[in-house]
Amino acid sequence: MQIRQGLSDGLILLDLDAREIRTAIDRVVEELIEQGKLSAALRERVHKALMSRELEGSTAIGHGAAVPHAFVDSLTKPMIVFVRLSRPIEMAAPDGSRVRYLFLLLCPPSQASEHLETLMTIARLMSDATARAELREAREPKHVLEAYGRYQRRMAPRPEAGAAARRADSVADADRPFGGIAIDLRNRLVHYRDDLRDGLHPKCVAATLFMFFACLAPAVAFGGLMAVMTGNQIGVVEMLVATAACGVVYAMASGAPLTILAGTGPLLIFTALLYDLCATLEIPFLPTYAWTGLWTGLILVVLAAANACRLSRLLTRFSNEIFAALIALIFIVEAVKDIARAFIEAERGPGGHDTALLALLLALGTYTVATSLGRFRRTPYLRLQVREFLSDFGPALALGSMSVIGLLLSEDVYLRTLPVPETFGTTVDRPWLVDLRGVPAWVPAASAVPAALAAVLVFLNQNITTRLIDKPEHRLKRGIGYHLNLAIVGLLIAACSPFGLPWLMASVIPSLNHLGSLATSEEVTDRGGRARERVIHVRENRVTPLAIHLLIGLSLLALGLFELIPMAVLFGLFLYMGVASLSSNQFWERIKLWLMDPALYPPTHYIRKVPVGVIHRYTLIQLACLAVLWAVQASPLGIVFPLLIALLVPLRLLVLGRWLPSRYFPALDAAKEEPDEDAEEAPVIEQAAAVGPALPPSASPPPPRGETPKIVGVSRRE
Repeated sequence: MQIRQGLSDGLILLDLDAREIRTAIDRVVEELIEQGKLSAALRERVHKALMSRELEGSTAIGHGAAVPHAFVDSLTKPMIVFVRLSRPIEMAAPDGSRVRYLFLLLCPPSQASEHLETLMTIARLMSDATARAELREAREPKHVLEAYGRYQRRMAPRPEAGAAARRADSVADADRPFGGIAIDLRNRLVHYRDDLRDGLHPKCVAATLFMFFACLAPAVAFGGLMAVMTGNQIGVVEMLVATAACGVVYAMASGAPLTILAGTGPLLIFTALLYDLCATLEIPFLPTYAWTGLWTGLILVVLAAANACRLSRLLTRFSNEIFAALIALIFIVEAVKDIARAFIEAERGPGGHDTALLALLLALGTYTVATSLGRFRRTPYLRLQVREFLSDFGPALALGSMSVIGLLLSEDVYLRTLPVPETFGTTVDRPWLVDLRGVPAWVPAASAVPAALAAVLVFLNQNITTRLIDKPEHRLKRGIGYHLNLAIVGLLIAACSPFGLPWLMASVIPSLNHLGSLATSEEVTDRGGRARERVIHVRENRVTPLAIHLLIGLSLLALGLFELIPMAVLFGLFLYMGVASLSSNQFWERIKLWLMDPALYPPTHYIRKVPVGVIHRYTLIQLACLAVLWAVQASPLGIVFPLLIALLVPLRLLVLGRWLPSRYFPALDAAKEEPDEDAEEAPVIEQAAAVGPALPPSASPPPPRGETPKIVGVSRRE
């Protein structure tokens, strides 16, 4: 309460422009004098006291915060000034981070103990990632006070009796049929109002615009590929209808609204293999597809009711990384194939090499602009708000600008655009409802066999994607609802099948991009001095996925407008999404080690703990698994592709230990990026003590200058 009262009586300055701590202190002191909170006669004394403390040692405490402080005789009560700098400054923080937030403290000498308590409270506050995110997004001084109030409520002790009773109920429910679904519903309904309220934020507008095109592009592309692979019986319109309808239901009812339902490469491959099987057996495809989908939905609901998602704990980083890399490669390969096709068809297609070159430039331009704008937040150019805007809207701006360029040049050079029908209707002008009786009598029962394989694929994909979204470093607070999500996906697959609509499930690439577009990140420095982005807060909500899929539904009313978007631009967006997903995969980081000088390896937790030879063998095994998966999904045996993904689990748990020393698995297969160094939520009293208050003459002397106090709460250069 002392901090809250001090902030209310003191001063809150947002986006102060200062390039060094001396300038910041000068401007804060002048502002206090101008507002009558500090006597002009104290200007020199206060400034000298604050700067003298900085000369003794930096007051930076880590997590982007510093606490300049001093004792002033003439004050009768403590004064706190909160400053958010427009750009971070270097102050030699113990964790290597640059300072963006200043808590300037002025205290009378008689309140030294309260002064130290204030320092420790500020250190605890700034170690909270959610609080830092809210302070970064504050637009007015009152928002800072509201953020601190929410932090106090989060830190308030909760009654243990009620918590123990809820834990007991959850344990009892977990062993009952539908118990996991009940737990997921109970946990998520508590946050339902916040899920809607938190979607009303400018950042969510940028996420919606970006993800609308990011979801539309694969929907159209996969719909077009499915039309080719199924003889036009399922095409673009069916994919758009399924994406819009299923996405709206999932956004409103699921336990993980951040995950995005979409057509995926594995399901596309499975559907194509089912079509080939039907052609071989000379049976109608759509009725067989419908029966298979009904069986698949039933199996998935039964798995959810039996609490089978508890088995997802067996899906370790080993299998998750391989699957995520497979999906990223599908996106990248499809983008490269489309660009290459333009050059292959250059001799016989309209436009010749001019068309191929323009398609290449548009695709690479989309990728480059989206990537550059995504990183623009970390540059020193323009104002903070402009940098944030350009970073948030980067992919959407890339798509729009490249589409305009393509449209301007399309009069001289032919460009292939989105293949959409002129009017709304099924691809082959068939009835929307499939005749389930139009197959031999043995087909409804026999469809359970491919349905079991499809259920395995959906179960693994759904849980792997959800686990990738729920990684600890993403700092999600509201739960994820594994069983509830699986049950809803099963019901949606069963509902889509009789209409000949494609099956959808959680898709890795759109889901990770959706989460990234809603995340607030800060730049930190690791032990090797490399800057990287760290998520400090994700705006969890249901509004953005709902708006995304409503826009996709509305797009069915304006199919003709899509003909203005060149396919090269969409595949450039494909390339951006695939590369962005792959670059955040630790598997890819370990592959790059093969090309690096061992003396310059980054000091990650696994490199510090595991011999280099073991790391390379572990990565080589993952790469071999990825190659086998890729080869099988492209072969006539692709129908068993889901089983191979499932076999990654016993391979990791039962076989890998015969090839590699198992004592290194905790470091290689850890759930967190830095599992042994997650000290952000540790007590930070010593962290405040490391700053060391400028003690008044009556207080005990500070420790000798040569001593380095122990710092708890930051154990790595972040």
